[in-house]
Amino acid sequence: MVDDRLRFRLITIASDEELFHVVERGMRDAAAALNVDADLVGTPGFDVEDAIRLVRSAVQNGIDGIGLNVFHPTALAGVIAEAGAAGVPVVAFNIDAAKTGSGNLSYIMQDFIVAGTALGQRAAASIADGEHIIIARHDDGIGALEERAAGIEAGLASRGVVVTRVITGRVPARGAEILNEALSRLGARAIIGTGQPDTEAAGLVAKAGRKRGIYAAGFDLSPGIVDLIAEGHLDCVIDQQPYVQGFYPIVQLTLYLRFGLMPSSLDAGAAIVDRQNVELVRQLSKQSIR
Repeated sequence: MVDDRLRFRLITIASDEELFHVVERGMRDAAAALNVDADLVGTPGFDVEDAIRLVRSAVQNGIDGIGLNVFHPTALAGVIAEAGAAGVPVVAFNIDAAKTGSGNLSYIMQDFIVAGTALGQRAAASIADGEHIIIARHDDGIGALEERAAGIEAGLASRGVVVTRVITGRVPARGAEILNEALSRLGARAIIGTGQPDTEAAGLVAKAGRKRGIYAAGFDLSPGIVDLIAEGHLDCVIDQQPYVQGFYPIVQLTLYLRFGLMPSSLDAGAAIVDRQNVELVRQLSKQSIR
């Protein structure tokens, strides 16, 4: 008997980040609900060629549909076209740097500029006019982080702040050292992160320098970030709801292949997590849902 059970694969970069454990949980829940098979694979870094090899491997292995982290606006278009020519549809999740311009059928991702603006507006209530602000990024050249940073600056525009962007790397403890040095050098007292490891680093700096009244906020969730919010060291973070980034690609690919229903793009949202709701989030985090 021929096995006609659909098989899907999500392919990402930076696969060791906590966020993708939550993506994987959403993917598995959707697969179980729809009676399909799905797995998640990824590269440890941001190498385009590694991502291309993973897409080609999925096609060669007979995967029926792919969810791809389209982290570069043009470099993945060729392999997405190859997959399409082989009858394998591709949807984007987490990042779609070209907003379906790379040939993917849809995206499930946060509107990074809108989310950054929301965070900047929240931070503006705690920041004085003309202050020096550090915007932290864990890596350079990542479009999503650049868009979040641009949104943060737009949200802070009414304050007339001076902004310095600092690269922290992806190890929070080391990032905290880099940010602490930058605070001292620049005479700044506020740090706003754009991603998970740099936000956690910002919270660690605020915790160590609590007597100096350092303001810190940022993006994404991890057990460490949840603790830093609960303890009052991080004002808030914007959650990009990675569970839905894993869940909806499986739903869309299944509906497309079973019924010909075209995938449609979805905004994963800009939910604020602060001390008001962090304990609910903590409980869901233990289940890899938040």
